[in-house]
Amino acid sequence: MKELLEEHCRWMETRNYAQGTLQNNRLYVGRFIDWLAERGVTRAQDVTRPMLERYQRVLFHHRKPDGQPLSFAGQHVRLVTIQGFFKWLCRKYHITANPAADLELPKVEKRLPRQVLTAHEAEQVLNQPDLSTPIGLRDRAVLEILYSTGMRCKELVGLRLYDLDLGRGTVMIREGKGKKDRLLPLGERAAAWLNKYLEEARPKLIVEPDEREVFLCVSGRGLTPGVLGNLVHDHVQRSGIGKAGSCHIFRHAMATLMLENGADLRYVQQMLGHARLNTTEIYTHVNIQKLIEVHRLTHLAKLPPPA
Repeated sequence: MKELLEEHCRWMETRNYAQGTLQNNRLYVGRFIDWLAERGVTRAQDVTRPMLERYQRVLFHHRKPDGQPLSFAGQHVRLVTIQGFFKWLCRKYHITANPAADLELPKVEKRLPRQVLTAHEAEQVLNQPDLSTPIGLRDRAVLEILYSTGMRCKELVGLRLYDLDLGRGTVMIREGKGKKDRLLPLGERAAAWLNKYLEEARPKLIVEPDEREVFLCVSGRGLTPGVLGNLVHDHVQRSGIGKAGSCHIFRHAMATLMLENGADLRYVQQMLGHARLNTTEIYTHVNIQKLIEVHRLTHLAKLPPPA
């Protein structure tokens, strides 16, 4: 089955699947194959529906190192990946019937973002970097771009100098989620801070050969998602706003503030790079200000506050 898994991954590579999808496939299907091998099952044609249902219960009762269970979304993505593997096995005639075809998957709950910054709180975080240092200028430019565009962490670390057009005030995201490109407006303030970083700080961080990454570490190499997440998290913590979060907290803030100020949902969808509008619609539930105003004007219980 390990050999079939590698064949499946090679098949996915030839069809231009994203690297993240390939990594998940190797990891999640590989763990299932290991679980089967521990129980003496080594051939794909011997896998049955009850085995899959038992593994589904294993995922439900699994606990991560911190003692927390897998979320239903985490369970869902693992099972969908396994389903895709068996669908491919059946299509390529490695098995005659697909035991995972009618597996009942857990429902994925639609959760609102836990922490959403107000405009004032966002400004507090933006003001945290020490602007007297190259790293401080870099961090300020990073935070400004995250707040202005709502781009994902991996999208920001993947930026190259040729993706920027400061004259037009735009930035090109190349091969974002789903391998889709999109062109985003930077905003005047974000563009100004980015330009200041490029002129005053980046030249001090470059180590040849310059790979043209926009944002560099002290070592002169490009930021990684882990380093970026930690630096944004640290600035959020130091701001004293009482909220926790990293890059995604600015993504939530951008989307929510745009909607609160009257942006059409489809423009927010385009900014976030969502394939489906219903993914963006979650932010309409976070946008509480208009609901508060309507409630204040229309609710019958307009009583004076307690003395």
